[in-house]
Amino acid sequence: MASASFVVKPKVLSSSPWIGHRSFANNPSPTRRVSFAIRAGPYSDELVKTAKTIASPGRGILAIDESNATCGKRLASIGLDNTEENRQAYRQLLLTTPGLGDYISGSILFEETLYQSTKDGKTFVDCLRDANIVPGIKVDKGLSPLPGSNEESWCQGLDGLASRSAEYYKQGARFAKWRTVVSVPCGPSALAVKEAAWGLARYAAISQDNGLVPIVEPEILLDGDHPIERTLEVAEKVWSEVFYYLAQNNVMFEGILLKPSMVTPGAEHKNKASPETVAEFTLTMLKRRVPPAVPGIMFLSGGQSEAEATLNLNAMNQSPNPWHVSFSYARALQNSVLRTWQGKPDKIEASQKALLVRAKANSLAQLGKYTAEGENEDAKKGMFVKGYTY
Repeated sequence: MASASFVVKPKVLSSSPWIGHRSFANNPSPTRRVSFAIRAGPYSDELVKTAKTIASPGRGILAIDESNATCGKRLASIGLDNTEENRQAYRQLLLTTPGLGDYISGSILFEETLYQSTKDGKTFVDCLRDANIVPGIKVDKGLSPLPGSNEESWCQGLDGLASRSAEYYKQGARFAKWRTVVSVPCGPSALAVKEAAWGLARYAAISQDNGLVPIVEPEILLDGDHPIERTLEVAEKVWSEVFYYLAQNNVMFEGILLKPSMVTPGAEHKNKASPETVAEFTLTMLKRRVPPAVPGIMFLSGGQSEAEATLNLNAMNQSPNPWHVSFSYARALQNSVLRTWQGKPDKIEASQKALLVRAKANSLAQLGKYTAEGENEDAKKGMFVKGYTY
């Protein structure tokens, strides 16, 4: 393990009321000496290789890690009961789509799905591997109210995470996802930001110790009527805290992936931002906060319409970036699939074609070559749900 020492000046106290007039790193001494250790664990080379594989040109992540309850809501939208059989059938439809690996490099699974198989007995993990898609796993245990905050939440799941991660690795998972959220209308409070950043950092360190590339995801919710400038302010603060604690926990930046929200106005703001504006604000934030050592930025869609998420991603790839800028979409890849499938066996092939249409569109957007020509009206419908939970 190598280490380096740096002289760090104290942070200036913020005058912004949303962080409570306090710095998270106040120190009474004029300077302090900090040692940052660079981890050189047994999985280092594998972590870097996995991250680079996922962050490969023209490919992104298919997120199908919804909890059983949330998957049940999706199934209910097409008139299906929330049974394990129906969840298995839907995920088999997605994961056995021919040619999916041309556009998808990784897929995030829920724990149930990681251990499931097709009707013919082939594990979903093997289906993904055969398609050159890296299997991933959702490891957090969901959100819970954060005492002492402005009605905000914190993410659970650190207890037992090391042993669970080791088991997920044995089952074939090679990357992990932990989603926490930050609410702009609720402040956010200094407590909530610090809790989100620290939890993500501990999760990331534990994941790397067990061979899993951690996806770091502090989702800044779309809820609110705030302007895009406010979102930028909050995003910069959140990501500065996240990387501060990632460094404190000796997380290897070359072996992580990020899953940020795009910087957009609140969903209820009177003015909608163009893809060019979203790209400008989002890339500004990333360039100010994210080291170039990070291999990939895999954006979440967060309730944007399918077409909107693709257009915004495309706008961000009109010039070279320090990192692979791509997608990790759930609803923005699945919505058309569900509408086409309707739970009918004779609609499986058409549903898989619908998935490939969305996957290819986002593949082109990752390359900066997407045009919205030919997009149907359904793809332009927003999917924002106030207070949405997974």
